[in-house]
Amino acid sequence: MRPKVLLFQARDPEDRMREQEHRCFVERTALPADCIGTHDLLEGPPTLRELRRFDALMVGGSGDFYVSKGDLPGSSRLFDLLLEVVETGHPTFASCFGYQCLIEALGGKVVHDPGRTEVGTYRLTLTTEGRQDELFGCLPESFQAQMGHKDRASRQPGVIPNLARSELCPYQALRIPGKPVWATQFHPELDRVTNQERFEHYLDGYAAHMSETERREALSRFEESPEASSLLACFIDLVFG
Repeated sequence: MRPKVLLFQARDPEDRMREQEHRCFVERTALPADCIGTHDLLEGPPTLRELRRFDALMVGGSGDFYVSKGDLPGSSRLFDLLLEVVETGHPTFASCFGYQCLIEALGGKVVHDPGRTEVGTYRLTLTTEGRQDELFGCLPESFQAQMGHKDRASRQPGVIPNLARSELCPYQALRIPGKPVWATQFHPELDRVTNQERFEHYLDGYAAHMSETERREALSRFEESPEASSLLACFIDLVFG
């Protein structure tokens, strides 16, 4: 039986990237569309009991909300829920905004850092812990990944290992030791085309601090990322066989 997944989304109701995000998770997990339901975080998080009606949780990015600013309504309740998810070991994969939420929930620190904005396709390198991880070990030591963030983790929580790094941002992925819970600063649900669509849609927010030359350079910085884009299907296979 195919697993049922709940996708948390933090996007305004009229944002057409809501539909795109769902479609991207469907494609990258290789699950049928009806296996991935969505929950609008603008309405507040569900209870753990409600969440556990699904076999796994996935958390996507965000349109206009920042963990560093705490501007998502109900963010403290979301953090509390994520702590329960970690404690119970409910299978989870969170990307970008979801990764940052886990960082804060677990006692790390997320900062707003436009100077280290990563938008486009960037090369990541696995850490020693990443090479030894049962999920990330399926990736090559160096690989391309899709990015789109201005917040970043400046401190990862306690004993939780960092699995990957980029030149600009040293913290790019985590795994809760001994539990099927992973998260990435990068977007494994995106590929070159969908990440560029996302960038163009949020251009004013991503590129407000960029000159026209820098914007053109950013638009040219989208490449394929086949290894990173395989990660969600690998997660499904690893956890659910």
